[in-house]
Amino acid sequence: MSIWQDLPKHFLALAPMEGVTDVVFRQVVAKAGKPDLFFTEFTNVSSFASEKGRDNALERLDTVESDHPIIAQIWGKNPEHFAYLAQHLEELNFQGLDINMGCPDKHVIKAGGGSAMIENPDLAIKCIKEAKTNTTLPVSVKTRLGYSKIDEYKTWLPLLLEQDLANLTVHLRTRKEMSKVSAHFELIPEIIKLRNGIAPHTKLTINGDIADKAHAKKIWQQYPEVDGIMIGRGVFANPYCFTSHTPTKEDLLELFNYHLDLFQARQEELAARGSHYPFAPIKHFIKIYINGSENSKIFRSELMNCKDIEEIKLLIERGAQAAAVRPLGRVSEAKH
Repeated sequence: MSIWQDLPKHFLALAPMEGVTDVVFRQVVAKAGKPDLFFTEFTNVSSFASEKGRDNALERLDTVESDHPIIAQIWGKNPEHFAYLAQHLEELNFQGLDINMGCPDKHVIKAGGGSAMIENPDLAIKCIKEAKTNTTLPVSVKTRLGYSKIDEYKTWLPLLLEQDLANLTVHLRTRKEMSKVSAHFELIPEIIKLRNGIAPHTKLTINGDIADKAHAKKIWQQYPEVDGIMIGRGVFANPYCFTSHTPTKEDLLELFNYHLDLFQARQEELAARGSHYPFAPIKHFIKIYINGSENSKIFRSELMNCKDIEEIKLLIERGAQAAAVRPLGRVSEAKH
């Protein structure tokens, strides 16, 4: 049975985020409170298909027991490379593959992937078909309403729904809008209507401006035909967003230390494989654990100046008790 059929009637998923949702951070989220479904960060199909890029692609596809069930998020523009990667994902212990047709990053767009697919629908369909033909895993797509105009969803989403997808995730903004405007929750009824009319068997997941589990429940109360809610940036405001738990300062510092231990272990693991896990990205996560008052701003600044994990751990040990770390609240909910 497809993993999509095994999920609860209403399920929560952690959004795939480049440079964020790797195997380390997924373990952190699992410890704080697991969603029903994980996605990897983005893997370029052409990197996997090349001898030079395959090792890096495989690192991106590393998983552990705690981050299952998990879907591989893949992107690119070469249908043959989609077919090649699709053939290997089941043996890598994934429960499905998801094609990214929504990433707004300019480098991804320039390479012809992500949101660029919205403007190249014939190629998008070829990539979906090649993936589906070459795997027994369920194939899904994550996309946006359109590239430049909101109304593009009226032709773009039906085209995707006609491809017999296991799930369609819709980020409720266009590529042009990025995250500069509120998500268009008002379009959910129209999107539900399209799904029900074209592919009622396809799961529908909504993404964009969703803060946490409580917020998701409100959406389901209003739109019960939405199957899944995907949370992305909300996890930076509250890593416990998939639970009803309000974390204390102690919870956050314990989770931070757990993250640092995992990060250090990953560095050692990749070094043994002749690869490298860079230190700098850990700084993107500091704000998750340390933020709020003037004292915590100073503490955060000191942490940002650290040069390695041991230095961060030492600073936490010396100064965490004196630092004021805010209890996490909710990010602002978009009106819908």
